[in-house]
Amino acid sequence: MIRTIELSELSSVTRRELTRRSPVADPAVRDGARAIVAAVRAGGDAALADASAQYGGALRDGSFSIDPAQFAAAASRLDPALLAGLEAAHAAITAVHGSQLPAPTRVSPLPGVAVERRWSPMRRVGIYAPGGLAAYPSSVLMGAVPAAIAGVDEIVVASPAGPDGSVSDVVLAACAVAGITEFYAMGGAQAVAALAYGTESIAPVDKIVGPGNAWVTAAKLEVFGVCGIDLPAGPSEALEIVDSSAQPRAVAADLISQAEHGPDSVAVMVAVGAPVAAAVTAEIEPLLGRLDRSEIIRSALKKNALIAIAEDLEQACSFANEFAPEHLGIHTSDPEKVIAAVPSAGSVFAGHFAPHAAGDYATGANHVLPTGGLARAYGPLGVADFGSFRQVQRITRVGLRALQPTVAALADGEGLTAHRLAVDIRFEELR
Repeated sequence: MIRTIELSELSSVTRRELTRRSPVADPAVRDGARAIVAAVRAGGDAALADASAQYGGALRDGSFSIDPAQFAAAASRLDPALLAGLEAAHAAITAVHGSQLPAPTRVSPLPGVAVERRWSPMRRVGIYAPGGLAAYPSSVLMGAVPAAIAGVDEIVVASPAGPDGSVSDVVLAACAVAGITEFYAMGGAQAVAALAYGTESIAPVDKIVGPGNAWVTAAKLEVFGVCGIDLPAGPSEALEIVDSSAQPRAVAADLISQAEHGPDSVAVMVAVGAPVAAAVTAEIEPLLGRLDRSEIIRSALKKNALIAIAEDLEQACSFANEFAPEHLGIHTSDPEKVIAAVPSAGSVFAGHFAPHAAGDYATGANHVLPTGGLARAYGPLGVADFGSFRQVQRITRVGLRALQPTVAALADGEGLTAHRLAVDIRFEELR
């Protein structure tokens, strides 16, 4: 079912082809999303309604906004265990993200010169939570909690209604738990466009965050510059590093849980030696028989899964670092060694008792993560993503006199004499 390769036999070109990929949607999706975004930008609510009628996502009556009173009502209808789970997840996310508020800094490189770096929250942000055929209340919490901790004034949630024109109670209940007061039932590229540009009934946001399908990703890229985005997210992915100490059934379960996200999900196992790889793969089929989404999992494993056999742990870590996975599972005798050797990973799960599912729901770590190799440059969504820094520079006469020779030399070197004049004139005119 799963393609197997020997890392030692790969050419440098083949290795790059395996590890260098992109989360960005294909050109056809990009073109389609661009057209939807342009239509909503120009047509507002009417174009949003047209797109939702064609692609789905609006409420049964064609409207979008949901009264916040429905959030508490939905929570009251939930199974108490599910509501308790949402509250426990909210508490864990709050605990983990509560320490992430950026601290201001102030440095004086010379007497009379002070440079301050000051962070402040955004005013209004949009949280996109996937929906439609499935409900993802965890995505509501993963976006809303750090935004609230950051101090964002207005947190908006957008999530598509299902085929019956309703939004899942569990998603609305998550909004109640997170303290959300503004919710729009809309999905896909049209939702991203409405959040970015605004419509007659929806005010634009400063930034859009949250996972989504290829159309959401393409639309995010289209509106970037008009508003901020977290990052372009592709299909979910995981890479497991295993050695002879691994528990094969646990590794198989992690691979399966990753493939459960959808047929485009990527599951990779880098095994130190062929015997442990064989032991893991032997556990997959028996586990599939216990699962509801077994056909989706089989499709993902057949299409996108990979087993890479490494000669030693160093080779395994080298490949994993080049791959830069969204999720990195470590099933080895010395997890700390792997953690140090693979810095390019979105979220790391160290040890035999650290399944990805725990991070998806319960540890409090954020599950909005870089995919497609972007873990080389991006990290998990966090509090700092809901604000921005600015520099404040305070300069006295003494300080500017000390800076004058540096400005003069560099301005003359670049041929920007007005820059030099802006300093020199202060000593001609100001006393």
